[in-house]
Amino acid sequence: MSELSDNLQPLISHLVELRTRLVRGALVFIVGFLIAFAFSAQLYDLLVAPLAAVLPGQKLVTIGIASPFLVQVKIAAMTAFVVTLPHTLYQVWAFVAPGLYTHEKKLIAPLIIASTLLFLLGMGFAYFLVFGVVFKFIASVVPASMQWLPDSGEYLDFAMGMFLAFGVTFEVPIAVIIMVRMGFVSVAKLREIRSYVIVGAFVIAAIVTPPDVLSQCLLAIPLWLLYEAGVLVASWLYQPPKTATPVL
Repeated sequence: MSELSDNLQPLISHLVELRTRLVRGALVFIVGFLIAFAFSAQLYDLLVAPLAAVLPGQKLVTIGIASPFLVQVKIAAMTAFVVTLPHTLYQVWAFVAPGLYTHEKKLIAPLIIASTLLFLLGMGFAYFLVFGVVFKFIASVVPASMQWLPDSGEYLDFAMGMFLAFGVTFEVPIAVIIMVRMGFVSVAKLREIRSYVIVGAFVIAAIVTPPDVLSQCLLAIPLWLLYEAGVLVASWLYQPPKTATPVL
C-alpha cells in the first residue's frame, strides 16, 4: 500500500502543478478579457478599419438581435488571447521545464519566444498588407447596380480565420528547425522536396483563404519563403557531420 502511495505521489504533485498553471493562465486571460471588453468599441473600429477604408460613408451592418454584443465579446476574447499569449506560454514553459535537460531548456526557451513573435508578425502581415489588398480588389469588382453591405459578424469570422491562417503560416520556420533538430528529416531532404512544398503551399492557401487568386498568392508565397528561411536557418545551426577523409 505504501509503495502504491509513493508511486501516486509524483502524479498527484504534477496534477496539482498543472491545475495551478491552468488557473493562473485562466485568471490572467479573464482580466485581459474584461479590460479589452471595456474598450471593445474602439477595438472594433480598429479591426474594421481596413474594410471601412474602401467603404466611404458606409458602415458595416449587423442583422442579429444580439450580434452587436456578441461581436464585441469575440473581439475582446481575441484581443485577450493575443495580449496574454506570452504569459500563457510562460505557464506552459514553467510546467514542462523541470522535466527537461539543460540543453532542452536552452532550445525551448528561444523557440517559445520566436514562435510568439512570428505568430504576431503573421497577424500584422494579414492586417496591414493582406486585408487592404483583398478589400480593394473586392470593392473594385462590385457592379454599379449592386450595393455591397458587409456584415460585421461575417467580417469578424473572416478576420479571425485570416489571423489564424497567417499566424500559423509564420510558424513554418520553427517547425522546420524542430524537425531538423529532432532528426526527423535532413536539410538535404527538405531542399529535395522544395517543389512539393510549393505546390502544397498553394493548395493550403486555396483551402484557408477566400476564393480569389490574389489572397491565395498572398498566403502561398510567404508560406514558401518562410519554408526556405527555415531551411536556411536549420542549415546554419545544424551542420551535418563531416566524414573523415581516409589517408592512403
